[in-house]
Amino acid sequence: MAVPTGVDLAGPYIELSYVDAVRERQRRPLLDCVTGRFEDVVPVRPFRWARGERHFAGWYWVAVTGQHVGFESWLERDRLLLMDFDPQVTGVASQPFWLHWHDGERERRHAPDYFVRRADGSAVVVDVRADERIEPKDAQAFEVTRLACAQAGWGFERVGTPGAVLLANVRWLSRYRHPRCLLRPVADRLLQVFAEPGPLLLGADAAGDRLATLPTLFHLLWLQALTFKDPSVELMGPRTVVSLNGEGAQ
Repeated sequence: MAVPTGVDLAGPYIELSYVDAVRERQRRPLLDCVTGRFEDVVPVRPFRWARGERHFAGWYWVAVTGQHVGFESWLERDRLLLMDFDPQVTGVASQPFWLHWHDGERERRHAPDYFVRRADGSAVVVDVRADERIEPKDAQAFEVTRLACAQAGWGFERVGTPGAVLLANVRWLSRYRHPRCLLRPVADRLLQVFAEPGPLLLGADAAGDRLATLPTLFHLLWLQALTFKDPSVELMGPRTVVSLNGEGAQ
């Protein structure tokens, strides 16, 4: 993989290969791709399921885009769920491209796990790997990815196992992420009720029949129009104090 004449980068020469909008494979220099909308591309390799494998692949429906996004492990799924919960995330794609570089002996390639677009227009490339499962070749791939992102003006994050309490809370709320859970008259009553902070279940009852109000209440918590203190510390329950979120209220 020869470096073109005149290229002077603070790191290895890197190319990207990806599938474009008409489903054709492209391979171009990294710096020709920095404005690409990689949050909209299809994965560069398929997600496979096989009996006996240690990982578990699947598809997660992302509420913010209404699209299914792939994952190759439970950890990737958990991280995808947390990204979907992040109000600053507006788009996400899995395995959006291959990064190609030469390590001095042979050509290498790496497909990052996710490409994320944020509300301010910035982009973040995310690799998911538990700390204890990073081997030397993985560490090199993550470092090259970090350098590539620095060249492209993108952020880079290598994330591991999330906090158990935060994940438990977001997993529960994700069951109510679909817009069908939002009943506007019920939502309006709940927003009025929780204008004064109070216990979750008492507030649901004050807004009407809890069988009707709880799904909308959890949807508002998913949207973060309602919130509660320290979701990474406190496990949500009937007595959890819920209040309006000034940034998320609608």
